[in-house]
Amino acid sequence: MKREDEIARVTLTGSVVNLLLVGLKAVAGLVGHSAAMISDAVHSLSDFVTDIVVLVFVRVSARPQDEDHDYGHGKYETLATLFIGLALAAAAVGIVVSGAGKLARWLQGEDLPAPGKIALWAALGSIVAKELLFQYTRIKGKHLDSKALEANAWHHRSDALSSVGTAIGIGGSILLGSRWTVLDPLASIVVGAMLVKVAWVLLGPSFGELTDSSLPADMEQEMLDIIRGVPGVEDPHNLRTRRIGNRIAAEVHIRLDGALPLSEAHEKASEVERRFKDRFGAQSHIIVHMEPKHKNNPDA
Repeated sequence: MKREDEIARVTLTGSVVNLLLVGLKAVAGLVGHSAAMISDAVHSLSDFVTDIVVLVFVRVSARPQDEDHDYGHGKYETLATLFIGLALAAAAVGIVVSGAGKLARWLQGEDLPAPGKIALWAALGSIVAKELLFQYTRIKGKHLDSKALEANAWHHRSDALSSVGTAIGIGGSILLGSRWTVLDPLASIVVGAMLVKVAWVLLGPSFGELTDSSLPADMEQEMLDIIRGVPGVEDPHNLRTRRIGNRIAAEVHIRLDGALPLSEAHEKASEVERRFKDRFGAQSHIIVHMEPKHKNNPDA
């Protein structure tokens, strides 16, 4: 099965679960008079929307290079990850604002309706469903090296955490009586704050990739070690790296014996490329610039 087809299958599974949870939570929130559960339903809706985004963008990112995209379309997957982070941040802010409004009214003396048990059962069911979905999607995301799929997995985990907070707030309101109905909006505020943090974690790497941030230092060191391992190749320098979706791109300068015939020098550079692709994938990119090593001036 193609990589994009497997990503689509995992995402479709998540989208079906999310759509069912949206309906369940919305009904439970309305019938059970729970602000926290309605906020949870909004979060599940944002999950469903991002599932659709992943399906569309990953399909586009799988397209081969063309006249307009010499390095392929890998960054469309990064755009999907960025969109997921932004959608999660927007949902989080909305949840915090809504909960804060209810808390303010409670502080002014307004009685808040006690949530019903249906909302509590919906929250507990959501915790189980979304944690299972998180584990499944995360494992597949790592196996397929899909940042968008891994980001979507954490979106599922954030929904599970959201439901944990919701269950605590609703359960506390039910068990402790009407004086503690404020726990419901308080839970929604705590959940929203947690989601802001998750969104920040997702957005950072996406912005870095879209602005061509270098790869981690340990990965760059591994690249230099691989290049030094090619016989006759010395002093790899001016290494430049970046990520293009799930692919890696690099440029490097190497020094070779200046007396080598062009065909042999070319073979050395080709060997560097082969070893690079063996380690980082056949779809990775590397450009090797050859420089002569002068006997009297080894730093030239």
